Amino acid sequence: MKILLIDIGNTETKFYLYEKKFTKKIKLNSDRLNFNYLNKKLKFLDNKKILINTIICSSVVPNLLNNLKRFFKKKINCNIIELKQKNLNKLIKIKINKYQVGSDRLANALSVADLKKNFIIIDFGTATTFDVIIKNQYMGGVIAPGVRLSLDTLITKASLIKPLSLKKIKSIVGKNTKEAVRSGFYWGYIGLINNIIRLIIEKYKKNFNIILTGGFSHLFRKSLKYKTKVDKDLTIKGLLKLTRN
Repeated sequence: MKILLIDIGNTETKFYLYEKKFTKKIKLNSDRLNFNYLNKKLKFLDNKKILINTIICSSVVPNLLNNLKRFFKKKINCNIIELKQKNLNKLIKIKINKYQVGSDRLANALSVADLKKNFIIIDFGTATTFDVIIKNQYMGGVIAPGVRLSLDTLITKASLIKPLSLKKIKSIVGKNTKEAVRSGFYWGYIGLINNIIRLIIEKYKKNFNIILTGGFSHLFRKSLKYKTKVDKDLTIKGLLKLTRN
């Protein structure tokens, strides 16, 4: 059985083809997902040997989801199943209204939920999100401004700050504007992340496994006070877990 797993985000959309293992991983800019672009980038759909049985997706962009539904219905006559259409109760107990949680965050939680361990998942996407999973229960989370979105806003609004890339910086005090901005974002987000983790641990008084995912997860990992693991395929793994029940 061939399964296509799709994670539709504000910035990036991932397409993973699965048959016993992941055989294709394609990442596209979400703002370009029109029919012609999809037809060009998803050429593997024209291979008659690739017969997709199931498409499951998480989406935080309703308009893009509707576009993809039309594309796959026309292209391979296959409907997309949304994560929130599925009954998740056998896999995870959601302690808040699931329609108030982004489906990418639910998929992340689903990927780690079990009966033994507790998790904090930090996703560096358009927003920086923190989600709390205690054994097989999703407790809720925290949403903070996204790293890239915040940087782009600063560059747009401050005419003297030129475009720059973020990277780890050892010195807290910058010697020029570029170093100062990098320090502010790097050490500022380190402080934010450490503090939110600390507050979550204090609230629940439990030990947590901490997983980082999303675009900037690699950047902050080694400077945090807490032991963490990076898994950039977490959302997709949650969608895949849904197909096995």
